[in-house]
Amino acid sequence: SVPGTKVELTVSCRNLLDMDTFSKSDPVVVLFVQGSGTSEWKEFGRTEVIDNTLNPDFVRKFVLDYYFEEKQNLRFDVTVFAAQDFLGQAFVALGEVIGAQRGRLERPLTGVPGKRCGTILLLAEELSNCRDIVTMQLCANKLDKKDFFGKSDPFLVFYRSNEDGTFTICHKTEVVKNTLNPVWQPFTIPVRALCNGDYDRTVKIDVYDWDRDGSHDFIGEFATSYRELSRAQSQFTVYEVLNPRKKCKKKKYVNSGTVTLLSFSVESEFTFVDYIRGGTQLNFTVAIDFTASNGLPSQPTSLHYASPYQLSAYALALKAVGEIIQDYDSDKLFPAYGFGAKVPPDGKISHQFPLNNNAENPSCAGIEGVLESYLQSLRTVQLYGPTNFAPVINQVAGTAAQVTDGSQYHVLLIITDGVISDMLQTKEAIVTASALPMSIIIVGVGPAEFEAMEELDGDEVRLSSRGRFAERDIVQFVPFRDYVDDSGNQVLSMARLAKDVLAEIPEQLLSYMKTRDIKPRRADPE
Repeated sequence: SVPGTKVELTVSCRNLLDMDTFSKSDPVVVLFVQGSGTSEWKEFGRTEVIDNTLNPDFVRKFVLDYYFEEKQNLRFDVTVFAAQDFLGQAFVALGEVIGAQRGRLERPLTGVPGKRCGTILLLAEELSNCRDIVTMQLCANKLDKKDFFGKSDPFLVFYRSNEDGTFTICHKTEVVKNTLNPVWQPFTIPVRALCNGDYDRTVKIDVYDWDRDGSHDFIGEFATSYRELSRAQSQFTVYEVLNPRKKCKKKKYVNSGTVTLLSFSVESEFTFVDYIRGGTQLNFTVAIDFTASNGLPSQPTSLHYASPYQLSAYALALKAVGEIIQDYDSDKLFPAYGFGAKVPPDGKISHQFPLNNNAENPSCAGIEGVLESYLQSLRTVQLYGPTNFAPVINQVAGTAAQVTDGSQYHVLLIITDGVISDMLQTKEAIVTASALPMSIIIVGVGPAEFEAMEELDGDEVRLSSRGRFAERDIVQFVPFRDYVDDSGNQVLSMARLAKDVLAEIPEQLLSYMKTRDIKPRRADPE
């Protein structure tokens, strides 16, 4: 997700243990975070101490960078200040707080044997100062003539100032040819890019005359700020363009022309967190490749082989991706299918058989439930073929098509050894699904060449079928082998896998909402 998604956590506790004999405890909460892929806890920060209460509402908040695609584990320790008595702790993933209803989560505190430690309440809010997007239009009058033959070819360059007084370029307008009175096209820019959320920070604008050889001539400059620009909503603002060198040299110098801000408007850009907090549910479906090319599950060379010491590649990929997604799925029930096998009792080939053998209700409880049903299926079905993706994609698309108001979004995880038999039908299915609230993640296991998968992942070339183009890119493909590192640090490599396959989901969800003009529901205040 976009770097810069910052989440603010507010902490309260209820019914804490009372350690003080004469008065109530003086609690403080310490937050520890776990680095990605390590089990080590580092102190991130602590709240203030509140004297003499068992139901503290802390004022000091924790501000964390939030990444949808990572499991961000948090540990809250509640202790008594001064005495350092331990009052209990809670473990929670940041995604669970954001995925909870209205971004509020209550957890029991544990860790003091034989005692009820009360609860901790967490509220997650996205820091919103920088979600706005500005659209503005400028024109100029009587700019200095810089070209020997024609008039100037002016363009503007915008810079934001940094904390240390340096400037960073943040926007260039187009060049308007051969005029001293240009009108530039309106353009949009995130407020974050213009002033990093600080409305009074200097924004510097340079006016140049474009030259083909790249040695653009400086016409002049002026400075403003976001706050000053935003006043133009009610009136035109006119800036004098000044050239300091000319000003020094010429006594009669007035200016090098003027720039007028013709219009300025701001709109809020909704984020992934807005939709999740507004109640959008992520529904996670799994489809696993049971074709014969995977090898007999009982043989160590098989991609489905699970030794007593090691999960199969299929199980690892399922766990890595599923454990993050499940934080955003309130019922934690995941429909799970297999494809490409002969299924008992009559040995028919199926491309969407429920792993739990229950056609009425193919949902499994939690990722553990999916893993259990997967292992059970391996023992009962016969691996066969061909490898058809379209049936299961169409199945999920059918469910996604039932609710298109933005309250449900579907993610289908297909794990496969990659030799696809129904490429044309699959492309057709994906192009149709691209208009629905769904995304598809494909994890390729084994040594195959995955060119077909790369084509389905429309990053390079937009996917099309029979002349129809996909409305949006909804497929993300990764080869599992890129994540199995030689050191054998599985935790770390699986965290990287999950990160890469899930990184595009927030953008894909937003692109669906945007094209349908669906705004997030406001989380109801309590």
